[in-house]
Amino acid sequence: MAEKKLTLQLDFRSGLPIYTQIVEQVQSQLAAGILKAGDQLPTVRALAEELRVNFNTIARAYRLLDEARIISTQQGRGTYITEIPPPKVTEKLKQASLVALTDRFVNEAERLGFSEPEISQMVKARLQVKKAAR
Repeated sequence: MAEKKLTLQLDFRSGLPIYTQIVEQVQSQLAAGILKAGDQLPTVRALAEELRVNFNTIARAYRLLDEARIISTQQGRGTYITEIPPPKVTEKLKQASLVALTDRFVNEAERLGFSEPEISQMVKARLQVKKAAR
């Protein structure tokens, strides 16, 4: 299978470690079906060059993903998304992705000076808009 173009958006000012951002985004893309079992990921070195981050940062992210059995690195062959995890694991990945996304949103909103009630009110208002649009 051809190497999958991994699209990652890193925020160097978020305070969230880069390796954590990579892990969360890979999990999120897997949960959303963007990445699928058998997809080949870039090598540690290639991804480090592309993202312009330290080799060890990518290696740490890949190690965490490997420990979670999301990816498998086969010496001389490459790094691949493992077989589809059971629904229970997929649900955990989706929940973890939602938590990470929510944390980033809340942190950024607070950084911009919004209060907790303002943030909560905006989320509720946007959900209503989405619901009305369906």
